[in-house]
Amino acid sequence: MIPGLIFTISFLTLLQFYISYSRSLIAESQNHLLSPQTREMCGLGVDAAADEQFQRLRQLIALCPESEGDGFKIPVVSVYFRMLGAFQIATRRVLPSAAPWIVAERGGCTYAAAVVLDRRIAYNRMILAQQVSR
Repeated sequence: MIPGLIFTISFLTLLQFYISYSRSLIAESQNHLLSPQTREMCGLGVDAAADEQFQRLRQLIALCPESEGDGFKIPVVSVYFRMLGAFQIATRRVLPSAAPWIVAERGGCTYAAAVVLDRRIAYNRMILAQQVSR
């Protein structure tokens, strides 16, 4: 009984830390302005579902080499994005007032992925410029 209780408390504490960390990554990305090219490529000006955009951004990010150690951000935000989706499904009938908050959080995840893509594109352009100048 006691080991189960310790495990549950430890798991919930770790989950709380993970959610706080994920939200801090998303909040950090909100300060970054996307370049017009990335904004157009991501389709952030169009009213598309966050699910579709997020999956597309993950695919585009996978095509770009890592820059400045940002490789850990996408998996963290992806898991948080999926957790929000599961929470939305689980609470759809019980807590319908949470839906706007979940949609906004998932939109934040999508924007964070767009910021990572923007940084990787800028990094690739810098590498290309260095190669051309040699």
